[in-house]
Amino acid sequence: MVLPGFLCATCGVQYPASEAPPSRCPVCEDERQYVPASGQQWTTPGVLAAGYTNTFREMAPDLLALGTVPKFAIGQRAFLLRTPHGNVLWDCLSLLDAATVTLIEALGGLKAIVISHPHYYSTMASWGRAFECPVYVHAADREWIMVPDETLHPWEGETLEVLPGITAHCLGGHFPGASVLHWEARGLLLTGDTLLITPDRMASFMWSYPNNIPLPADEVARIGERLRALAFEAAYAAFWDSEITADASAVVALSVARHCQALEGGREK
Repeated sequence: MVLPGFLCATCGVQYPASEAPPSRCPVCEDERQYVPASGQQWTTPGVLAAGYTNTFREMAPDLLALGTVPKFAIGQRAFLLRTPHGNVLWDCLSLLDAATVTLIEALGGLKAIVISHPHYYSTMASWGRAFECPVYVHAADREWIMVPDETLHPWEGETLEVLPGITAHCLGGHFPGASVLHWEARGLLLTGDTLLITPDRMASFMWSYPNNIPLPADEVARIGERLRALAFEAAYAAFWDSEITADASAVVALSVARHCQALEGGREK
């Protein structure tokens, strides 16, 4: 069931059903996002489904990435984890069409959906209803839930075991509830953009990615300490071609040091 309600064309987040588009998008007015110079634009799930489609790509055994083409809004990808205990969707897309539902159901449906942070809330309530599963968002970011729904389950604290061996870790930084998902048995870390993989296959830590505002060094050092406790060989971030496929734990640790050194003025000239 796809819920009615306008979608922000810039961030992709859905708003409650109304006859006319909302006057503003608080998500985009926040400094971690932006309103385009051309002004606020809106679309609907029906218009989106008529001109866009979702694609699936295998990234690793039992790990599929989903993305919308052509690019819509922020352009993030979601991930489908196929585990012996059921399937988990990490992050969400604005487009939920019949083909996507059919394909995911054919792969076993979903036991749970976990969202990294508010920029990827998109049409999460529609996804939860379509697959009759809980959608986990961190309670620290509940103010950004624009379409309240019984499928949404705000969780608290630092960790949430979603399924055996699949754990969400709230790291903060980009948002108070910004989280990553650790698949322990496969040595995989799914990061959203709590940390983003850069073109040189390192990691970056930002308060605002589109506006190039970095996180403070002490905040990144704290996040680095939390990540040090997790064992992962590969890390997959929110966008296509944004992954580290070997020695990811060590690379992320180096990235933390690089970030802190740059902000503290210690880089060699």
